[in-house]
Amino acid sequence: MDNKNKTGKVVLIAVIALAVVFGVSFIPLEKWSGGRVKDFSLFRDILPDSLLSSDGGDSVEQIDPELLKAQQQASAVAAQLDENGQPIYNDSIISDVKPTRVGDMTVIEDYTVGEVGLYHMKKALQEGRLARMTVLGDSYIEGDIFTQNLRENLHAVYGGCGTGYMSMHSDFPGFRRSVTQGGEGWIEYSAAKKCDHKYVGVSEHYYMPKGNALATYKGVTALKHVDQWNVSQFLFIAPESTTIMVKTTADWVEYPVTGSPDVQSITVEGLTGEFDVRTSSRKLVALGVWLDGIKGVSVDCMSSRGYSGVTLSKVSVELCRQMAKYVDYDLIVLEFGINAMTSKQTDYTIYANKLVEVINHVRRCYPSADILLMGIGDRGEKVAGSVKSMRSAPYMVQAQRDAARRAHCLFWDTRDAMGGDDAIVRWSSEGKANKDYIHLTHKGGADLAGLMFNAMQQMLK
Repeated sequence: MDNKNKTGKVVLIAVIALAVVFGVSFIPLEKWSGGRVKDFSLFRDILPDSLLSSDGGDSVEQIDPELLKAQQQASAVAAQLDENGQPIYNDSIISDVKPTRVGDMTVIEDYTVGEVGLYHMKKALQEGRLARMTVLGDSYIEGDIFTQNLRENLHAVYGGCGTGYMSMHSDFPGFRRSVTQGGEGWIEYSAAKKCDHKYVGVSEHYYMPKGNALATYKGVTALKHVDQWNVSQFLFIAPESTTIMVKTTADWVEYPVTGSPDVQSITVEGLTGEFDVRTSSRKLVALGVWLDGIKGVSVDCMSSRGYSGVTLSKVSVELCRQMAKYVDYDLIVLEFGINAMTSKQTDYTIYANKLVEVINHVRRCYPSADILLMGIGDRGEKVAGSVKSMRSAPYMVQAQRDAARRAHCLFWDTRDAMGGDDAIVRWSSEGKANKDYIHLTHKGGADLAGLMFNAMQQMLK
């Protein structure tokens, strides 16, 4: 073999190797493995800091497109725009309001009228009925991270079982540890994409069959109190008459359904660790499945990757009121903000205004629910070769606190509970946060859940 052929083969091998390394750099290994496998990035090692994003990762900062629209509309008169048509912000002044602490615990700040705290949640527990809460959030709680452990803690003290709300489909069902989910044949619709908004509730997702559609759920023993549950519910809208089949641990049972524009439910009572749904009507609108106990506490996790929370101001009040006949809430927790931040922006007045609008709208959807706004967790950015807390993080927290005060709801300073400045760096070094310096690992989610649980306990006494 001549030298020319040898050189060609060497070059080919080098190109293939580089392509493989290039591809691996874009695989979210740490997120998919729950922190057990660290992300690999060719770019972080060979590119200068100026070409890396300020969030400590390798992707450009992404802001919720719906929030960008709101910012542009609000800024058209009140602010100047830069050469890219984006609003030019001024620094906000961080007020003197500080997180409230009892010892080492960051407590829930009460801005409700009359300072009634977790009134509805506490009342439900006192009356011995199922106290329902849902956590609406972004990728910070994706895969039931944080909420699975908050649920476990609440179940241990107040009773309850099951995972609460479940979507009809998940692209990565194995990522969630609190349930085994399967099935096929569903088309997903969401608030941030083209959809029929009359079918959008606070989960901000609904599903329709492609043809024959199947959704399966099975309890697990990896976490406590989610291996079995007492009540299995499937909520849907059937514009035309059809037949829906469901199965627990017994055989499939057919349920004839009369066509109606209203929300309907198939409810199966009885202790079980399995629930399956099968349908073939292409017009059926599936709103979700709820797997719960009869009493105690139910905790739903409703996450939407990339959302800032602003689309919640558009969910259907009529739909939510109909769904509340079957699944009403005593507490709604809002966990958003990461997808509303950039490293340079420190004026979040527009976002705070949208949050007030969102809180008031959610309150109209579920008037019997307490509302708790979570401040953002700490987020990192690379500065002079090292990772520090993002400069804009305190400004976002203050905007969220101000929104809670103006909307008269509860507020919990997540970032302060984590440890404040540079907390995300410490959490990452301890295996409690991913190397994107934003998202939590399962270990970190468990720790944060414990911190919020203690704060809730202090208010539920």
